[in-house]
Amino acid sequence: MGVKSTGQVTAEGTNAAGDEIETTNAREADADSTIAELVSRARAAMGIFEHYDQERVDEVVQAVAWAIIKRENAEELARLAVEDTCLGKYEDKVDKNRRKSLGTLQDLLDPTARSVGVIEVDKEKGITEIAKPVGVVAAVTPSTNPAATPANKTMMALKGRNAIIIAPSPKGASTCKLLLQYIHEEMSKIGAPLDLVQALPRVDKELAHELMKQADFVTVTGSGNNVHAGQTSGTPNACVGAGNVVSVVDSTAEIEEAARKIRTSKTFDYGTSCSNDNSVVVESPVHEEMVEALKREGGYLCDDEERALLGEALWPGGGKRSSETLCKAPSVIAEVAGLENPEAREASFFMVEGKGVGEEDLFSGEKLSVVLTVYRAADFDEALDLTRRILDYVGRGHSCGLHTTSEANVERIGQEMDVCRLLINQIQVFGNGGSFDNGLGFTLSMGGGSWAGNNIDENLSYRHFLNITRVSRTIPEVVPTEDELLGSYWSRYGR
Repeated sequence: MGVKSTGQVTAEGTNAAGDEIETTNAREADADSTIAELVSRARAAMGIFEHYDQERVDEVVQAVAWAIIKRENAEELARLAVEDTCLGKYEDKVDKNRRKSLGTLQDLLDPTARSVGVIEVDKEKGITEIAKPVGVVAAVTPSTNPAATPANKTMMALKGRNAIIIAPSPKGASTCKLLLQYIHEEMSKIGAPLDLVQALPRVDKELAHELMKQADFVTVTGSGNNVHAGQTSGTPNACVGAGNVVSVVDSTAEIEEAARKIRTSKTFDYGTSCSNDNSVVVESPVHEEMVEALKREGGYLCDDEERALLGEALWPGGGKRSSETLCKAPSVIAEVAGLENPEAREASFFMVEGKGVGEEDLFSGEKLSVVLTVYRAADFDEALDLTRRILDYVGRGHSCGLHTTSEANVERIGQEMDVCRLLINQIQVFGNGGSFDNGLGFTLSMGGGSWAGNNIDENLSYRHFLNITRVSRTIPEVVPTEDELLGSYWSRYGR
């Protein structure tokens, strides 16, 4: 039709700028009506769901869990995810689909995890807590975990008797569609309303943003842009920040065990998780020993020339992170980077020396790959300083780890580091999002608190999908005296 960006009148006599405005308005109107229909169906389903008792609600949660824990489903979802996103490792995605969902189900079926009606009575304070839904949940999910994350959020949202509408990433849409099919198959068995769990009919930025506006609650796991959109949507939200895990290895650590755990974390699903180790800061007295232990675990230490090649493969021209090496097998990374050493071609992961923090050394940031940056610190003071600087660059508030046998160092890093999760002698990629051998809740979405600009500073859980009515009854009055409250102040500073 001869549309021109200048806004000039074309041969057909149509203003091109006007056409663009009309097209934009049409897209917005379509997004508004499409989302309104989804939300309306979700609310109707909730009208049925709100009458379910705790046992029935938990049965719905079990149905969703089984939809992804069932081995053949987990395997097919993993296969499709790797095929369509080209991210991660099939075997690890199968394990993630099953393990994370099983752990989340364990948390949600805990007898203390009440989410229907009266959930707590404090007779001493005269407070009775009654749980109610937050409403229709908009859940934006990433391509790195296109099955596990939406399943995880769906289980939590349904635990609170909410409905959920999933906005998948473009590459993860096919996996999400299949997951939804599996979920609906299980929900049909128990007669639950299928519209409790929906997904956008197509991947579309306008639809996703409109969903965030019309929903009652938003949760976003994924890119910084999506998180920002969720947090500025005007809708109450629980969005999560970027990870860039740093693990400190002090001079008292069990070196072989630390190396094994760091390798496991670094290589799992080819680094798709925000909780995999991106950097390790090693105290100088055990630095060489640690590097050798990491080599025995399959790590390959790049020399300066190879480091430069690897950097170019990750950030061509020092710019945007390349999709060619994003969450790819080490053999693929070696090929793209042109690492000719046979040992590099057979490595399980790559190590590079940390030469700075921030823009001066991009290896200090989150890499989403099997690349580990290794820093040397003269002592524990410098190790903490380096860790703090790295997290201030990327990942502040998220998490870090410490491998040690010193309780004094545990106490100190806990007091000094601004993170919401500090894992001691653990595999970061498993432990941050909850593990069967720690007390953190199972999740794939971890808040970083105000340090990360998030509303939550803990692992996302079903509690974030509840509104609580607190019924207050009178109790015997207790009025303190001024002396009881101010006596210590008066004794020091006078009245």
